Amino acid sequence: MTLNGNDDYALSRVPTSARRSWFGLAVQRFGQLSALVQFLVGAALGFGMNFWDAFLALTLGSVILELVAIAIGVIGVREGLSTTVLARWTGFGQGGSALLGLLIGLSVTVAFGIQSAVSAEGLVALFGGLPSWAWSLVFGLSVTAIVVMGIRSMAWTAYLTVPVFLALVAWSVGRALTSHSIGDLIPGSPPGPPMTLVQGTTMVAGSFIVGAVITADMTRFNRSVKDVVKQTLVGVTLGEYVIGLAGVLLAHASRSSDVIAIVVSNVGWVGALIIVGATLKINDWNLYSASLGTVGFLEAITGRRMHRGVVTVVLGVTGSALAAAGVLTQFATVLGVLGYVFPPVAGVMLAEYFVVRRWRPELDASRASGTLPDTAPQWVPATLVVWAASATVGGTVSFGFPSINALVCAFVLYTVAGKAGLVHAFGATRRNPAVTADGAVLDA
Repeated sequence: MTLNGNDDYALSRVPTSARRSWFGLAVQRFGQLSALVQFLVGAALGFGMNFWDAFLALTLGSVILELVAIAIGVIGVREGLSTTVLARWTGFGQGGSALLGLLIGLSVTVAFGIQSAVSAEGLVALFGGLPSWAWSLVFGLSVTAIVVMGIRSMAWTAYLTVPVFLALVAWSVGRALTSHSIGDLIPGSPPGPPMTLVQGTTMVAGSFIVGAVITADMTRFNRSVKDVVKQTLVGVTLGEYVIGLAGVLLAHASRSSDVIAIVVSNVGWVGALIIVGATLKINDWNLYSASLGTVGFLEAITGRRMHRGVVTVVLGVTGSALAAAGVLTQFATVLGVLGYVFPPVAGVMLAEYFVVRRWRPELDASRASGTLPDTAPQWVPATLVVWAASATVGGTVSFGFPSINALVCAFVLYTVAGKAGLVHAFGATRRNPAVTADGAVLDA
């Protein structure tokens, strides 16, 4: 540990000694899924679907997320590498992984800032005293301090906030439903325009698809493949069902999709506290993944290994300041587009690692010594073509599930290209051996 915080093996393999219990990581995964977004998704489903159709949409969407998260998570636990670093040997090369790291760093920092602004509104309602922009800074910088200290600090944050959040949600939802019979709400018809099963499933899967794609950032700390499976099934399933179904019932009871306003108006300051808790337990992971992506990007393009703690401070301060300035809401459309851009990343990584295996031998050979392969491809042109084509399919094809269309298209196209001998490296770069066995950064 240094004054810069914990580097958390940002550019090296996580050693066996640093692996953690699956339950602690499952609590953090559950914290990511039991957020305001899932409330809104559940409410949207309930507004346009009856209870059992909404239940089916949640089930199908959860299965999609679990399959993606487990598949990528297995690669993460085997290799002990973050998503951005892992991408260098799973189809993207040094240049492609740099581009991916940049996209992760920018998009998730924006998400961090938006969540900080949302939480600021809750803090104004709770305590007042400061204007919303000032609370944005207070909240954002507080989360930054947690993330600088690394995954251990984030685990304790989840242990504290998740139980309190669930208790508050149970109490507030119970109050909102006191005048309604659950037996009457379940068979009731939806109050809004009908939503198809495909639309509902797409909404559920799309709400966390980016988190599923970058799940190696978390699972690199797991101890076994079995732990990855348990952690994902518990975290994703409970997160989707507990909060999603509560949103469905509230939408049926209130005949509205704006359930957050309903909950807050019914329970006053407790509702504001729910908003703050919901954003806190996901926002630390937003900033954490942003820091890992940015560190990978900077190392790939400059050759210098920046300390994750330093990068976290820069991103946290920047995201908090932009939230305070109120400009991040302008990026909501951009974040929506990224729902088509990120799924092909998972398709390429899975196809390369499990089927094509062009660079799998390098990973296998270096894993035993806990180091990285000596070389990595600079660019993989076929991957860039597959990535662009699959993202286009996700954004334009009107049938099926857009994010899944993009993922499956990337998997198939990359597999075909690999088997046809079209996956080649363009240039090679030496790995900079500037990280010690315990992950300490020597040249930053």
